[in-house]
Amino acid sequence: MNHPAGPIGVFDSGYGGLTIFRDLVKQLPEYDYIYLGDNARNPYGIRSYDVVYHYTLECVRHLFDMGCNLVILACNTASAKALRTIQQRDLPELNGSRRVLGVIRPSTEIIGTYSESGHVGILATPGTINSDSYPMEIHKFFPEVKIYQEACPMWVPLVENNEHNTLGAEYFIHQHVNHLLEQSPSIDTILLACTHYPLLSHQITKFLPPHVRLISQGEIVARSLVNYLTKHSEMATRCTKYGSRKYFTTESTEDFDTKAQIFLEDHHVQAEHLQL
Repeated sequence: MNHPAGPIGVFDSGYGGLTIFRDLVKQLPEYDYIYLGDNARNPYGIRSYDVVYHYTLECVRHLFDMGCNLVILACNTASAKALRTIQQRDLPELNGSRRVLGVIRPSTEIIGTYSESGHVGILATPGTINSDSYPMEIHKFFPEVKIYQEACPMWVPLVENNEHNTLGAEYFIHQHVNHLLEQSPSIDTILLACTHYPLLSHQITKFLPPHVRLISQGEIVARSLVNYLTKHSEMATRCTKYGSRKYFTTESTEDFDTKAQIFLEDHHVQAEHLQL
């Protein structure tokens, strides 16, 4: 059963997905979008697979109810812990014509092409690192690439509290970058495997050798969606194109609107509250 055309849904457990959202809008400005942040239950990274799965599925259902036929999980934790089950078990029951996509696959199927040495570093939250999703997925496409990971538990709070441009933040950034680079002097490519981390790119670059390339997910995911809609024209026709943007949060709309400015810069946000 095909539902009427509707906006593209973008889901994250909090604010970080707004960096993905920003690049999606930049690449595909003609489409309509609904962003849903489950800020009331954030962070997802500390929660079990089952809890993340149930929370993510609940939010995906809400986006479907809002008319979305295509939903992007702009959250590494949700992509790692919930996406596969939703795709394989839930979508056929909910509606086989709708689609849910994540952020891990687009990044992992291309990251190996950036590296000449075959040594790639991953900077991410402890939850994403502990899931081991990136090494497993990267090795499907680039079995010869060596992966080195570093968990950065302080980075998300620094961004969300707008402390990421301070000297205190630089201490933690320098510490984790050094820990990663110490694992292999041959690392020439680093993937920011958390949607918050692009806001730290300038500081991270200060502590990288000139030859090391820093890759953010947003542009990769946006290009991947462009390719997906080009290859799947039937889905493209089921996504409306009026250039509208709507934002929903499960927490305080005032807090969301204020913090969203950190991620979207000059873009004005006026979110609506969603009660789960």
